[in-house]
Amino acid sequence: MMWLRVIYLTVVLTVATLVLLPVQLIGLCFDLPLRRRLPRYWHRIACHALGIKVHVHDRLETAKPLLLVVNHVSWTDIMVLGSVADVAFIAKTEVRDWPVFGVLARLQKTIFIAREQKRSAGAQVNEIAQRLADGEIVVLFPEGTTSDGNRILPVKSSLFGAASSAAEQVPGELVHVQPVTIAYTGIYGMAMGRYHRPVAAWPGTVGLVPSLLGLLKAGAIDVDVSFGETIPFRRGDNRKALSVQATMSLRAMLGFSLRGGWRKPR
Repeated sequence: MMWLRVIYLTVVLTVATLVLLPVQLIGLCFDLPLRRRLPRYWHRIACHALGIKVHVHDRLETAKPLLLVVNHVSWTDIMVLGSVADVAFIAKTEVRDWPVFGVLARLQKTIFIAREQKRSAGAQVNEIAQRLADGEIVVLFPEGTTSDGNRILPVKSSLFGAASSAAEQVPGELVHVQPVTIAYTGIYGMAMGRYHRPVAAWPGTVGLVPSLLGLLKAGAIDVDVSFGETIPFRRGDNRKALSVQATMSLRAMLGFSLRGGWRKPR
């Protein structure tokens, strides 16, 4: 059965890519608004093919410029979040050269940053600020790496420098920062506990192929995407204070989702 799912996934994604790729390339070439929306359809198809059912709670902030601060659990987070919003991701430069994922990242016009290269930091921040000013929704994973899905890892406050620098460059000198959590909460139609969560999580100790095969073997996976209360960040505000406030929101929201808060009658 698992190999049938592998074949199904391969066929579905191949067809979807062949159909959408030419249109996306045209959108990228002429910088058309279409190039922001089209990846959402590909991500939705990918989630369906992988057996991932996404449940959205509360709303995406409509005010711009908007920076989403999101916990990072697995490589599937990209497809999960990309299926519910037209977003641009911030990723480390190494991702650009990854097989398959690097190509997909470039097609979605991901913002690549080299954290260790301070000389290029100014240009990278300027690109983030420009994308925010252009009305794009930019996604930041402040943990800097994936986790086991059961907790929020220590957040790197330096990464919030993107919001600080953007606030100095965007109109109104204000960036809206919205915490968002991704929680893998169901497997086989039942609540997912700590024992099963590694099936969905990708903490980095497992290769990509074994992770993919484990996910396909598991069958249907439920994931909760929760949008939190937006934090207004103005020019001159403290990025470390923003980091602390965003981290507190992420921990509270993730804990609520993992405890089955969205499954209980409200």
